[in-house]
Amino acid sequence: MNADALKKMAAEAALRYIQPGMIVGVGTGSTTNFFIEALGAARIHVDGYVASSLATENRLKMQGFNVLDLNGTGDIPVYIDGADEADPHFRLIKGGGGALTREKVVASAARLFVCIADVSKDKPMLGKFPLPVEVIPFARSYVARQLVKLGGSPTLRDGVTTDNGNAILDVTGLDLSDPLRMEETINAIPGVLDNGIFARRRADVLLFGSADGIIERKT
Repeated sequence: MNADALKKMAAEAALRYIQPGMIVGVGTGSTTNFFIEALGAARIHVDGYVASSLATENRLKMQGFNVLDLNGTGDIPVYIDGADEADPHFRLIKGGGGALTREKVVASAARLFVCIADVSKDKPMLGKFPLPVEVIPFARSYVARQLVKLGGSPTLRDGVTTDNGNAILDVTGLDLSDPLRMEETINAIPGVLDNGIFARRRADVLLFGSADGIIERKT
């Protein structure tokens, strides 16, 4: 099976966590796009959806769904999103699609965070995928120098401006043996809005699509 088929499998499996009357948070990226398609087919009568990006908001509206502002919903029951990497402790690397800050906000507002991915994202340790760091443009060079001091090699993601009006630095070479510590260390650098390590707010459920079916793990 190809990667898209495995992503679709994981996305459709996440429907079991959606109940009528819920408010559902929806992430950003290729696997989440399959989830939105699955929602369109299932037509579960929820109260509305909170989008983690403008792209996701537009996709939801194209399906005719009610999109809500997180400022008006309070905490939400469930958030469904993908990941670029996931480790055995439910910690993630996210942000390949550039929406990491809003994704982390919505995930943090959710009582249950369900991560959907193809099985290639299942890793024994985080760090192979470049770590996205969202920075305000004014501080881009300064933040890059601090990331080098941490052992990283940052590269500006060309032509990308986040929904928050910021830049993305993709960082390789960091030691992520202690993801929570690195998440907090990077976020303490002035000019950093957030980074793509999800260790403080880990996933609660991992759903991996594999050739043998769905692999489901729960905390």
